[in-house]
Parts: sequence; structure tokens; C-alpha cells
Amino acid sequence: MNNVLQLKGEFQSKAAPKNRGPLTLPAGSKVTKLEVTALRDDLNKVIKFWKNEKRVAINALVEVHYNTVIAKSNRIRRLLAENGTDSSNTIVGARFEDANTRHPKHVITHYVSRATLQKTSNELLQCAQILGEIGGSIDSDGLKRIVNPKNAFPLGRKFNLGKTVFAQILRDVHYVRCFSVPQGGYEGDTQYSEEKENKNSRLITFYDIKQDARDLLRQLGIDVLKAETIDRITVRLNADQYHQLMNEAPYLVAIKMPDMSQLIYEPHGEGSRDTRRIPSPGNEPIVGVIDFGFDSSVYFSDWVDYHDEVDPEIRAGHESIKDFAHGTEVTSLIVDGPSLNPELDDGCGRFRVCHFAVAVDGKNSIFTMYRKIQSIVKNNQNIKVWNLSLGSEDPIFSNAISSVASLLDELQHKYDVLFVVAGTNKKRSEKEMIKPIGSPADSINSVVINAVTKLGKSASYTRVGPVLSFFRKPDIAYFGGDDEEPMWVYGPNGITPEGGTSFAAPWIARKLAYLIGIMGLTRETAKALLIDAAAGWQPSGKDGKKIGYGIVPRRIEDILKTPDDEIRFVFHGIVNDFETYNYRIPVPMNKNKYQYTARATLCYFPECQRSQGVDYTDTELDFYFGRMDGKGVRSLEKNEQDSEEAFTFEGDARKLNRKWDNVKHLSDVPKSIFIPRSTFGQRFWGFKIRKIERSNTQKGKGLHFSVVVTLREMEGKNRIDEFKQRCQASGWDFTELNMKRMIDVYQAADVDIDFVEDVHGDADV
Repeated sequence: MNNVLQLKGEFQSKAAPKNRGPLTLPAGSKVTKLEVTALRDDLNKVIKFWKNEKRVAINALVEVHYNTVIAKSNRIRRLLAENGTDSSNTIVGARFEDANTRHPKHVITHYVSRATLQKTSNELLQCAQILGEIGGSIDSDGLKRIVNPKNAFPLGRKFNLGKTVFAQILRDVHYVRCFSVPQGGYEGDTQYSEEKENKNSRLITFYDIKQDARDLLRQLGIDVLKAETIDRITVRLNADQYHQLMNEAPYLVAIKMPDMSQLIYEPHGEGSRDTRRIPSPGNEPIVGVIDFGFDSSVYFSDWVDYHDEVDPEIRAGHESIKDFAHGTEVTSLIVDGPSLNPELDDGCGRFRVCHFAVAVDGKNSIFTMYRKIQSIVKNNQNIKVWNLSLGSEDPIFSNAISSVASLLDELQHKYDVLFVVAGTNKKRSEKEMIKPIGSPADSINSVVINAVTKLGKSASYTRVGPVLSFFRKPDIAYFGGDDEEPMWVYGPNGITPEGGTSFAAPWIARKLAYLIGIMGLTRETAKALLIDAAAGWQPSGKDGKKIGYGIVPRRIEDILKTPDDEIRFVFHGIVNDFETYNYRIPVPMNKNKYQYTARATLCYFPECQRSQGVDYTDTELDFYFGRMDGKGVRSLEKNEQDSEEAFTFEGDARKLNRKWDNVKHLSDVPKSIFIPRSTFGQRFWGFKIRKIERSNTQKGKGLHFSVVVTLREMEGKNRIDEFKQRCQASGWDFTELNMKRMIDVYQAADVDIDFVEDVHGDADV
């Protein structure tokens, strides 16, 4: 077996090109006067609405409805532009129409001055008049002739519209279907009865228009205490306040969600006490658990530091054993899972747990849980791996990330921590349903876990992704127990047979705690190693919505070691400029050919904005890895997003190249026979990462990433020593991730050293 190698080398970088490309229409397309006039009519209705709207002192919110899922480069630039900049600076939200169909369409919300609306209307009128003068329409070739610097544009002088502005407007119009006023937020596909709407409080997220939600509500005569706010634009409203807001100013609302969430625990079997023993804890890594309560009478309680964060008034009315069973059982697996399930021994040992109770069985306030989790992680930043096996009964929403999931993403970006989140379960009565996962399993930065049987089939209680129509969730899967082959856990009643994603997640938390706490790896590297090992050499097919990239191997050695015919290496870096790359990865050759199949996984933790709806992640890292040829990196999977000759539709880029997703996995397609590959006259492989930002704020600057590469030699030969030699010759430093050595180092780091002064005054150890 070969150890995984950790490579360190210099990465080159390159700034983004300044040219935004020619102002042209797609080949074969045209824009007509009727289209321009129709858009102006829509905009004039928006202008009329805001002219009459005086209840709140704000500028204007306007929705732009596109014809398809729109790339950043094809969004409007001139229409709705303010202060000499393009329209991307005025975006405050995004959603999908027809989100659950094969052809969703972007709707992007802008916040602009009312003068900007009128200016845009005037320019559309001038554009329509020019089109009327030239036959009523213009195609791509006609527009090219107009923008040619050698050609004059006399109509521009006649209608006071320059050729550049004319071309920009036509290009914008081509992609836009209509304008409208926001209608009062979205809450996905889950429908709430009138009875629920009338009784329950709501969490309301306002469009970020640079005014606090409390100030906006105050203008409507709605007073909200600061204690009822999650952040500057998200508040909790009771039913009366909510209905008043929706009756008077629904256009302010970007996202609306119920505050109460049903957290259901369905025990699978009865427990029985036994006389188990466990040694005292030492310096084992600590895993944070946020769950129901913990029963301190169990045999492993010395390994658990318990904090009851449940509101005392709520706890007083919930003394059921179910309020302590689930949390105790989850923690039992993190502390002592291999003892309870010897056939699942992962080689990771035992872990200490810091357990925080934040919920009770049944309905819980999302608002309260949000604030508890926020405080817990902020005050315990020494804990790097957190297990969250709580989940909502309700499905996630199509157009917005849930509030708790967005909090997890924020905490992970801010505090260098990693959450392992259970993929949530169907109830037994829903066994035949296809049900989307529930919050907070829609967290993008977290590692979301679904469950499988020991035969590798999705468990009967499995719920499905994706998130926001294309983010791949769950990430990975692991055995979670079922009725036929349960997971053995320990709760208040002793050892108990259970099943659920709640009991798959702790095994992944254990592995991540080992990789980060014992092996000293970054969270990016640890996550990438798990996903790469789960994916293996088989492409994820139709079951990807249930098991993500695949099933994680049982033993930690299968992640940190490879068969003799494989080479696995990792490297970690920081992205600052538009491109980050290294074109000197020294993959060994044989007879001037490369005899390898390959796969590579990239992971990073971007900043996210819930208020931006479906355009949730702020930074995209476009990833290329493969052999070098005369033009650059020939990536393992076809990706033409950086090609000047080819055009990639945004929807295809998201589906095929995982654009805007924070995990990229590239792999050769398995074949029965592999033919050695050409070197194209080059001596190296390479990688390239291109950074794309949603806005002009450069939030991705300084973003950490990790890449895991696995190479399989086609003839079964072990070439790792040759790879090491070539690394040294090519300027790469490397270390072997030797498990035994790292355990020794970890244990030695916690040894107390006493200095004893001898009679001569010298210090002896």
C-alpha cells in the first residue's frame, strides 16, 4: 500500500483580462422593434407603480425576467445601470421561475433610483425608433456592422443615442423577457395551510437595500424588538405583523419562511442496559455535537462535556426520554461507535465530545435554534468538526437556502470549522415518496450525509437533492442502519437498534476529526479526500441525488493509503488573482506515454449570501486538471468555459461542470481497456483554477482550496518512488501522510515535560 503524498510547491497567478468581449448578438439571432417596445411597456408599468407608491421611503425594486438560466456575462449591463457602472452593482436577489422543470429561467431583482427607471425607458424608446428606421429589426451581422469603428452611425446623432449604448441595449434586450415589480418573496414549493399562516410566526428576509428591516417596518407602523432580529435584514414577525407587511408592502420581502420546524425522532427499537466499560479519556480530538439532550448516566459520560442550551421554559414541558435519546445515541457513535458495531470499526479510535442541546422532540423555533448555534460555534472555535444530526420534516425550498443552513455556511466561511450534517429522513408512512431533503441539509459548505444499507443501496428513508436546482447534495453516503441490519447505538435505555441519516453522519464526523485532528490536514483537504475516496473510479449516475459522489470507505486506511498501482497526492493553495496554476506536475512516463487513468477533486468554502436566492455562492472556482499540450491543460473532462472559440450555456455549465458549486470532481470514464496516452511532446501534467466573482467586491480573494489527485497505473505497476524522485527534480516538496508517525506526533505533543535542575544548575529533561 502507498501512503498519500502531500505536495508543496509554488503556484503561478495571472490577472483577469480587461476586455469584456464585443457587443454582439449570438449568431443567427435578431432583436425587433416590437420586442423593445414590449419591454418598455413593461418598464413603464413598473415606473407607474413606484410613482404611486409612497408608504415606504425607498428607491425602486424591479425584477428582470430572463429567457433562460443566465450567465453573469450575459446579464443586462446598460439597462438599469446607475452612476456610470453596469447593472451588476444593483442586483439584490435572484430566483428561478419553473425551478423544478428541465428549463428553469432566471429572475433577478435590482434596486435602482426612480430616475434610472425613467432613463432606461427613454433609451428603450430611442432604440425602438432607430430600429423603426432600419426596417424594424437587426440581426447579429447587422449589429457587427454598426459597432465597427470604421462605420458611421448617423441615426445615433438623430436620436441622441451613441452606437455603443445602442448595441448594449440590443444585447440586453435579446436575453430579457419582461420587467415586473416583486410580488412578496418566495418560499419554494411547500404550501402552508391558511390555518398555519394565521397562527405561526414567520422569518422574513428583506431585500438588502441598505436599510435595516426594523427601520422599514417602523415606516409601516410595525415595531419589532431588536431581540427578534437574526441580522440586519432578517426578522421574526408574529402572524399579525406578517399579514400587515404583506398587505402593505409585499415588494420588500425577498424570502419568507415559517419559524416553527418539526424535528421528528422515530425510534426503531427498544434498548437494553449492559455492563459496558470504557477507559478514561486522554487527549483525543474533540467533536462538537449540536442535537437533542444528553443522558449523563450512560457508560461513556466521562468522554462528554454536556451543555444544555434549551430554553428552560421549553425544557420544563418536555421531560420525555425522546428528548435525550437521539442526542445520546448520536454521541455514542462518535465516542465509541466501533465498540458498539465491531463490523464497522473504522480504525479511528475514540473521540471526546462537546455536546450542546438546542432542541426538544417535536416543534422547535428556527429563530431560537439559529441564535443558539451561532453563539455555540462562536464561543467554541477550538472545535473544528461539528456533527448536526437534526433536520426538518419539511422539504427545502426551490429558490432559497434555509436560514439555519445559511448560518452554517457563514460560520464555516468565517471560523475555519466544518459541519457534518445528516441528510434528514422520510417517515415510515412516506416510504414510497420521493421527498427532497430538509433543512439544514441544504447547507452548501457542509458535508451532507445520506444513508445506505450494507449492500450499498439507498436506505428506505432516504430523501433526495439537489439544492437550488443544481447544487449537489448530499455530498456522500454511509451506512446508517435499517430494520433488517440496524445500527447499534447507546441511549438512555442502553444499547438500541436504530436507523437513519442521523447515525450515518457521526461516522463521517469521526473520519474528518481524524484527518484534521490527528493527521493535521486542512478542512479543505479532509473534505476533498473523503469525496475523492467515495467517488472512486465509478461515475456517479442516477443515484447521485441520493448518495452524492458515492459511499465512503469503511476504514480510514482506505482514504489515507492506496493500492500499489495507485498514486494519490494532495496540495493546498490560496486563490488571489483570476488564474492560479502550476503546469509542472511530474507524472511518470513509460516509453514516452502516460499509462494512467486519473481523477481529481477540488474543494473550497466560499462566502455565501442568502439574500441572493439561487445565486447563493459568491465565488466560483473553475477547475481544469490533466495532461499538458501545446495550448495548455487538456482537462480530464470537457470544459469549454475558458474557450474563446466555443460557447457554453449557463445551464449546461452548472450541470456538466458544476459551475458555482464548491466541489469539482473530474474523472476519466471507466473503460474495459485503456490505451496509453500521448504526452503531446510535454513532460508534465498541470492544473488551472479560474476565479469568477458574482459581484465586483472580490470576496474570493484569499480563498483557500485543496485538490486531491488519484492516478492508477494501467499495467498495475507501482511507480510512486519514481513520482517522488520527479517531484524533487521539479521543485515540489512532499511529505508522506504516515498514519503511525502522525499518531505518535499527536500523542507526543500532549506529553507534559518536566525540567529538573541538577546541582550544577543545568536543566535535565
